Amino acid sequence: MSEFDPAAYLSDELLERIRSRASGYDRDNLLPHEDLDELRAAGYLAILAPEELGGAGLGLAEASVLQQRLAGAAPATALSVNMHLVWTGVAKVLADRGIDTLRFVHEGAAAGELYAFGISEAGNDLVLFGSDTDAAPRPDGGYAFTGTKIFTSLAPAWTQLGLHGLDTTSEDGPKMVYAFVSRSEEADGRIVTRDDWDTLGMRATQSRTTELHGAIAPPGRVVRRIDPGPNPDPIVFGIFSVFELLLASVYTGIARRALDLAVETAGKRRSKKTGLAYSQDPDIRWRVADMALAYDALPPQLWSLARDIDEQVDHGARWFSLLSGIKHRAVTMAKRVVDDAVLVAGGSSYFSQSELGRLYRDVLAGLFHPSDPESAHSTVATAWLGPLES
Repeated sequence: MSEFDPAAYLSDELLERIRSRASGYDRDNLLPHEDLDELRAAGYLAILAPEELGGAGLGLAEASVLQQRLAGAAPATALSVNMHLVWTGVAKVLADRGIDTLRFVHEGAAAGELYAFGISEAGNDLVLFGSDTDAAPRPDGGYAFTGTKIFTSLAPAWTQLGLHGLDTTSEDGPKMVYAFVSRSEEADGRIVTRDDWDTLGMRATQSRTTELHGAIAPPGRVVRRIDPGPNPDPIVFGIFSVFELLLASVYTGIARRALDLAVETAGKRRSKKTGLAYSQDPDIRWRVADMALAYDALPPQLWSLARDIDEQVDHGARWFSLLSGIKHRAVTMAKRVVDDAVLVAGGSSYFSQSELGRLYRDVLAGLFHPSDPESAHSTVATAWLGPLES
């Protein structure tokens, strides 16, 4: 990591500008357009694209560090950009393994395309293993998708939507189909973006509902057809691994910011009883130490696991428990750290303009991303104890 300088990709000055805008975007429930414009201009959207295609050529380990850094400035901006980076990360995972079908994703990212993640569907706990979206084959080899996707981050601004659906009509079906549709489909009403994002936290992600009414993915943008259900296909591993790691990175970044704010506040607040700064209070010192002990474990774990993906280390069947486990640890740790930071800061964090108050709301979103606690525990239990007996 010594040769990697995060400030070369996310300068302190850029992060401070992003931080200064975060409260306004949250208050007004708006997409952070200025943040996205500055990140695009800085080449951030292409950090995972190879240098020969116009990107930075970074690995997932470096991207994890950068997403932690960005989340410390503006969690919602980091989480929304995360969904773009998931697809560029999947393209990297596949390319590293000799599968070049997502080359256009890297080329697009370098050219300024903004990718959104159209996988989540209401009530679909199969996630990558099934879909309620109909994928209808077209004579030219493309597909028309009809269904509803939820939590589509970057909804007002994405230019390409990566999604999945189920083809039940082809002779070799059913097949899960992964493809990309263009924003241009919106002009003909084949894509409708609802203005329905009014949430407790992570408001600036603008993760609105997306309706698909026969949205067309041309043949060159149909990237994978695989059997439904648990599947070792590289695209399933790619999506799951990149999603879990970069998601864990965002919430780890939130925890670090909460810890920094707690330390800063403890140094400023003074006790009327003793006249000393709260940083000298034994109970406060114990609480901050407990926060740091919880936080310190995550960054090296993220680096190590992301590096294993970059270097194609084979963890075999353990991969899914390792990945769901690190996401679970990151979000539960982050919530605990933010809770404690609020206690250190006191009543000022209860006001809506407080950054800690915003972190308190933003960190709750981590509970809703897959893998949820039940799924994570089931996956890890199976890894250690074997499957349930029928």
